[in-house]
Amino acid sequence: MADIKAADVKKLRDMTGAGMMDCKKALVEANGDFDEAIAILRKKGQKVAAKRADRESSEGVAVARINDDNSKGVVFTLNCETDFVAKNEDFVNLANKMADIALNYNTKEEFLAAPFEDGTIADKVIEQTGVIGEKIEIGDFKSLEAPFVGSYVHANNKIAALAGLSKAFDKAGEVARNIAMQVAAMKPLVLSYKDFTPEFLEAETDARIAAIEKDNIELARLGKTLKHVPKYISKAQLPDEVIAQAKADIEAELKAQGKPEKIWDRIVPGKLQRFIDDNTTLDKEACLLDQDYIKDGNMTVNDYIKSIDEDLEITGFQRVALGD
Repeated sequence: MADIKAADVKKLRDMTGAGMMDCKKALVEANGDFDEAIAILRKKGQKVAAKRADRESSEGVAVARINDDNSKGVVFTLNCETDFVAKNEDFVNLANKMADIALNYNTKEEFLAAPFEDGTIADKVIEQTGVIGEKIEIGDFKSLEAPFVGSYVHANNKIAALAGLSKAFDKAGEVARNIAMQVAAMKPLVLSYKDFTPEFLEAETDARIAAIEKDNIELARLGKTLKHVPKYISKAQLPDEVIAQAKADIEAELKAQGKPEKIWDRIVPGKLQRFIDDNTTLDKEACLLDQDYIKDGNMTVNDYIKSIDEDLEITGFQRVALGD
């Protein structure tokens, strides 16, 4: 049997992060062979992973990385089971070491197969499952390329986001970070209402109207003011003919009320805007460009971008979060 020295145990621990006793046992079983000892620790990780496969791994850390010329960024989460592990310095350092090579890959599958230390990212995840004794996994992985990419990581390391801009300029870093912060906080689904599919809009419209009608039953029972039941929920459902009909309906209402036609032009725009606002509630929630800007509720995100540069555009965004 090989003579296992304390220095050898420490070396293996530094390489793997495993506990001192686990490292010593692995080296004894491997007769002092470091490669074999690492394989033994990974086999232990596989066994632990199999036992904990059905456990929920909703804790962990979210990480963002941007390349040197700000043309590409990645965000991903390294998941674990408990907040205690998520806050462990070694766990956070592992996530950051993984992030250093993540920029070379575009998908989660590529990233898991990427070389890391003496194996792959996937090997390291399995190894750490055995070391830590919790289910460890790469949760979500997303990448983004644009003329300029910025990032934001929420202070508790639970959310990370990327935002792409159509060009680089002096304040691009600040602007991209502000947009990434918006993405992190407000969870938009798409960039513009033009990105909604007809199937999604139909299903979401039916669901929202049903929910409001259900609420109104209870409000009516309590004698309270009923919620407005919209016919539409997005600008994608408001082509020119719908807007024209809404305007005609408003004018007909004003005529029925006896309002002089000479003052209609002072009333119609406001009522028409109210019609649009009432029938585009999904856009305000789910479309990044239409959301109220979190740093100034008097403007939308699109207003903010155009206030910086009329020609500036947001080209895309990505978001990952623990627990999503």
